[in-house]
Amino acid sequence: VPHVSSPPVLLGLIVIWQLALNLLLAPLTAWAGDTVPDEQKGMLGGLLAAAPACGALIGMVITIPGLADPVQRVGVIAGLVLVMVGPVLIAGRPVAMPQLQAQAGAPAAARAAAGSRPARRMWLARLLVQIAEASLFAFLLLWLRSLDPAYSDHAAARVFTAVLVLAAGCAVIAGRWSDRTAQPILPLVLSAAIAAIGLAAMALASGMAMALTGYVLFGLSSSVFLALHSSQTLRVLPNPRHRGRDLGLFNLTNTTPSLVMPWLTLALVPSYGFAALFAVLAGLVAAAALILAVLARPSGLPAA
Repeated sequence: VPHVSSPPVLLGLIVIWQLALNLLLAPLTAWAGDTVPDEQKGMLGGLLAAAPACGALIGMVITIPGLADPVQRVGVIAGLVLVMVGPVLIAGRPVAMPQLQAQAGAPAAARAAAGSRPARRMWLARLLVQIAEASLFAFLLLWLRSLDPAYSDHAAARVFTAVLVLAAGCAVIAGRWSDRTAQPILPLVLSAAIAAIGLAAMALASGMAMALTGYVLFGLSSSVFLALHSSQTLRVLPNPRHRGRDLGLFNLTNTTPSLVMPWLTLALVPSYGFAALFAVLAGLVAAAALILAVLARPSGLPAA
């Protein structure tokens, strides 16, 4: 990528990279669904939060001024990916758990119909949160520099990393709690609600202190939400035998926001500023909390 000078070639490489990335990550999630029992899905989600934290930590280190130039950064990251993916490709030995493939309880057709309703709610809630997350990822530094023109990309990387590292610990605690109390959805509702509060604080922020406070609230809670959501989604997929296919549909919640976010930003920021964008995003995330609140009730999820 650093050696490409033609925009069409660069776009083509980005498309190929995105395809390869999704072909790598999607089977890993389906594999988790095949090998992790439902009563441990919360802990699984907590552990999944370590992945973006590690990525952010690498991003913080690699952007230290003078450590590596842009070409070297890409090479270091590519090498790290190979080192971290290699062990599972070489030594990964999945343990078969036939009980996780079986349609338990009601007949398969009835269970699939009952399971599709929670799945749709989970899909929509994640989409709304991902729109907010994608917007912040794309425009966080630009917004912070609108408040303080001297704010550096390394400083932003430090904040981003600190939030994700803290979120990893919070996600493990919340996931473990959800397993022990058999309340898989409640942490999702609470984290979405807190994320909405963080976005509201960002919309009202006029200085760096309140801005960073709001972002920390949003970043912590949205990271916990996305990590736990990834594992708890495995509970509500209509048919265990089609986890890979269904998770592919859920993956649209990761890609669709990239199509929505630029238009939303262009419609709001030039005329009304970032405050209007954050207010709209707060409403979307609050709606996600309300959508999932129904599933948090004892009768919200289909019986296993």
